[in-house]
Amino acid sequence: MLYVKLFWEFFQTGLFAVGGGMATLPFLYSISDRTGWYTHQQLADMIAVSESTPGAIGVNMATYSGYITAGLSGALTSTLGLITPSIIVILLVAAFLNAFHENKYVNAGFYGLRPASSAMITAAGIILARVVFFGGSFANSVKLDAVCLAAALLLLTNVLKPTKKLHPVIWIFVSAAIGVIFKF
Repeated sequence: MLYVKLFWEFFQTGLFAVGGGMATLPFLYSISDRTGWYTHQQLADMIAVSESTPGAIGVNMATYSGYITAGLSGALTSTLGLITPSIIVILLVAAFLNAFHENKYVNAGFYGLRPASSAMITAAGIILARVVFFGGSFANSVKLDAVCLAAALLLLTNVLKPTKKLHPVIWIFVSAAIGVIFKF
């Protein structure tokens, strides 16, 4: 029954998380709260791992979530659940693409998805900031080390000219090393 629930939870996430991998975060937090399969801190770790590994972040998050919930078979089940809605939609779109290519209602629907997608990504950012900077609750004290690291990385990647043009992979490795050294 666990596998059916895993598939269903991630199927819903894949169906409604429009806007990319970060748009899956509110759904993942909801799954965590409802099922107890993983904690918010584990979800923050999942984000770090998913961002630093190749592949789509949403798929990486589903795979990681499924793995910590039910091992390798859980990873496969949750990943399949997440990608199944996309496969169905792509097959439907491919079958009817010519008929709907210039349809004003279809174009309006896609136009309407933009603010929804932006809102989901913003919500994910707020949730992630709460976990990283406040330990999960705005009532907790500020994690000064995390704020200092974020400020330093913001300064190094956006302001200082010598470091501004470094490849993002370098920053991923630097951030990973700092996380390991300072036990973030």
